[in-house]
Amino acid sequence: MDSTITFLEKRLKDPLPGIASHKRFMHPGRSMDIPADLRSSAVLILLYPHENEIYFPLILRPKYDGKHGGQMALPGGKTEPSDENVIRTALREAQEEIGIRAMDVQILGQLTEVYIPISNYVVYPVIGFMDYTPQFYPDAREVDKIYTPKLTDLKGETVHRTITIGNQEVDVPGFEIQDTWVWGATALMLGELSDILWP
Repeated sequence: MDSTITFLEKRLKDPLPGIASHKRFMHPGRSMDIPADLRSSAVLILLYPHENEIYFPLILRPKYDGKHGGQMALPGGKTEPSDENVIRTALREAQEEIGIRAMDVQILGQLTEVYIPISNYVVYPVIGFMDYTPQFYPDAREVDKIYTPKLTDLKGETVHRTITIGNQEVDVPGFEIQDTWVWGATALMLGELSDILWP
């Protein structure tokens, strides 16, 4: 377990797979153009030990009329003016949404940023590690449910499903994790993490 964290921290200092990994989880027709007026946000991939395995939390957003309601996600949110950097954004948002102690998180590094056309946000994925199994206290306004998959669940095969985007039926790749399906920007980020750990 310690060797995995050490390897990952070292590997995150090297050039990242980036777009080569992202393409594996992009649906056909996804725009690659990034505008200049985008907004900044960050998410936290929080690794932690439990029963000699490494786990991380995923959250199910409550259903609402917004663009990401009812979707699986990583804890995170938009950058506030008071955030000195995207690492601070990721830690602050994770503390607010799932109740972790941000001060206990060791930052291992960052993955390649992901642009989300539908909301015009660029998301910076931050990877952190806690050396104990945390208690989660979800904010009901932001989180409907917390899932806690193993890191090794990311080794599974890419699973395709047909969903409606706009007025079109689209074949979309993603992960099947703990009886749920992870797709979109979250799958892009977790796919890059998987490619780093198991190239």
